[in-house]
Amino acid sequence: MPGRSDTAEPVLSVVVHGRDVQGRLGAGLDALAAQTSPGVEVVVAAVGAAARSAAADRPGVTVVPLPEGTGEAAARAAGAERAAGRWLHLVPSKDTVPTGAPRMVADRVAALPDGVDVLVADHVRSTWRHQGLPSPDGGHLARQGRRDLPLADCADLLRVTPLLGVRVLRADFWRAHAERLAGDDETFAAHAALLLADRIATLDQVILNVRELRPESLPPVPPEARFGVIARYESLLALADGLGLPAAPRTALYDVMVGDCLRIVAREKLPEPVREEFFHRAARAAVALRPEGYQRPAGLEGVRRRILEEDAYTKYRTFRAANQQRRKLRSAVLARRHQVGVKVRDLRYRRDLERPVDPRLAVFTAYWDRGVACNPAAIATKLAELAPHIHPVWVVSAANAPLLAPDTDHVVPGTRRYWEVMARAKYLVNNVNFPNAIVKRPDAVHVQTHHGTPLKRMGLDQLDYPAAAKGLNFHSLLARVDKWDYSVSANSHSTRMWERAYPSRYESLDHGYPRNDVFYRATAADIRAIREKLGIAPGRRALLYAPTHRDYEAAWTPRLDLATLADRLGEDTVLLVRGHYFYGGAASPLAGLRKSGRVIDVSSYDPVEDLCLAADALITDYSSIMFDYANLDRPIVVYADDWETYATTRGVYFDLMAQAPGQVARTQEELTELFTSGAWRDAAADKAREAFRERFCEYDDGRAAERVVRRVFLGESENSLPPVTPLAGRTPAPTPEEATQR
Repeated sequence: MPGRSDTAEPVLSVVVHGRDVQGRLGAGLDALAAQTSPGVEVVVAAVGAAARSAAADRPGVTVVPLPEGTGEAAARAAGAERAAGRWLHLVPSKDTVPTGAPRMVADRVAALPDGVDVLVADHVRSTWRHQGLPSPDGGHLARQGRRDLPLADCADLLRVTPLLGVRVLRADFWRAHAERLAGDDETFAAHAALLLADRIATLDQVILNVRELRPESLPPVPPEARFGVIARYESLLALADGLGLPAAPRTALYDVMVGDCLRIVAREKLPEPVREEFFHRAARAAVALRPEGYQRPAGLEGVRRRILEEDAYTKYRTFRAANQQRRKLRSAVLARRHQVGVKVRDLRYRRDLERPVDPRLAVFTAYWDRGVACNPAAIATKLAELAPHIHPVWVVSAANAPLLAPDTDHVVPGTRRYWEVMARAKYLVNNVNFPNAIVKRPDAVHVQTHHGTPLKRMGLDQLDYPAAAKGLNFHSLLARVDKWDYSVSANSHSTRMWERAYPSRYESLDHGYPRNDVFYRATAADIRAIREKLGIAPGRRALLYAPTHRDYEAAWTPRLDLATLADRLGEDTVLLVRGHYFYGGAASPLAGLRKSGRVIDVSSYDPVEDLCLAADALITDYSSIMFDYANLDRPIVVYADDWETYATTRGVYFDLMAQAPGQVARTQEELTELFTSGAWRDAAADKAREAFRERFCEYDDGRAAERVVRRVFLGESENSLPPVTPLAGRTPAPTPEEATQR
């Protein structure tokens, strides 16, 4: 863990605090570490293992490790306690510091006289959709200029967004008032800092990029918690009175309180009884705390405030309804046009949605209704064993339905029964998303299993890569994500990336990928049978070549000369070639090689797990199959002839070239040399694979499907599930060589 240097006391400590929210902490710290300079230190109060890992091994960064579950306030206080700087810039881990801001802040505070306790600066906001949105605070900051003043002369600063991250605090001031400033309520602390300060300076520059998380990705807040807003302002105004502050700050703070309360009543989704009670409490506070001589603003805002002071909730509702009526009239016109086009099918579906949910009915589908496959298939198999009272129905396209086993109950999308089971099923299990038209009922359970560990950017992270997104409607995507109740994960990397790419309020099931259970349960006999089915003679080396698709290519073009590669590797080597499913299994480039016996097209072979079990090694580029295959602890070779192009056009979450699961080849000649020389399975390859497995095979131990079924379908608590076996205690399926010897 890097420690603080013994150099002179820094001017500024940038204290980053919290957990690794949505896997973004590392990038933010990279940017900070790259701009550290004399007089500026970076302290990271890292909550949990993921945050510690993201903060580790960065020169000049001091890490304060904190246990999982440490709250924001406690983390902030721990970081501030460790900081050595004369000034503190407190930055939540989800937010970032713009380039140049630390040096700019350090220069500004170094020039301030001793009487100044707080520097107030500007910020921008970023959402999943927009980056760098300006704040409303610029005018307040610009009016003060470069002066430092007591709050009585700059009371307008109480209207600056109440974030501690835009209030740089003198360290001695923080410690003197820690009891008030280090509490859980950041808004209270941000206002209190200004009330308590002797003098305040401003910086009309952006020092913080605030990442606003989707409310749907955060734990729900009880509606009654909004009552705490009124109590907060009551405490702040009492503090102002206790400090003997003049009228200007108290009037500004009162004005902010009333505006905040009216905003909550008008805009937040509250149950009507809670809204009414909040209004009554806010009305009492507005009257009791109103400063002498206070003048309401003019116009509609003044009318709203007068109604609040009168505690006239009925009148307020009438006033609000009149404003809403115009919007409703416009919506009604659009709704009527839609109703004209409603089909009989939709009417039946709506009727089915009014019938009770069937607690014994589960719908499964995979890969856009391709068939019985992937994680949903493994869950369905374990469900039949542990909960046979729940009946599974598969959604399968008309083209693939004939390929199903005869006893597989299934529906074809668009049919009458399809809409019926989608309306009434208690459980909905998919490794992609269901169509937008599917309604998620409140008492139904949606399990998103995913179908890989993300190397490439996914979900909202594709916003910066329009060529890869290909017109994806992100609003519709989020509407589908909001239907998830559970998200299955194979490792903590995936958990963080799903949280970041698909922010919503689902529960992450860190149980492993059910489809990978077979990699710990398959027997030698199973492997011999698979190889025999594929036509791989005993003693032959089988190499599975499974490249991913490229967003910048319309069709699959093998990046290897497979015939030449087969010739160079010799008669004892068989190449199993699997084209990506996005290309529909139509691996036409292999047509001339299918009869050779040494290059076998397995693009349409299912399940892919069989191919992994049959192979002595995997050759891939950037396909997520590498993360699954690593469970077998067999050699993996990455063929990355276009890594820079792929990473630039698709976007990636980490540098595969630096964290590969084995040897890396950049040309076909290098790839051939790896296999002819034996380097594909040398000590360096083994070491790389070991590190890769530690990171990405975290939860896969052969019992993932059981954990998912017990948690979701049987309702067992998290603590009662079979624990994940540590990697060192797992025994993967035998290798083909071992299977031949048994």
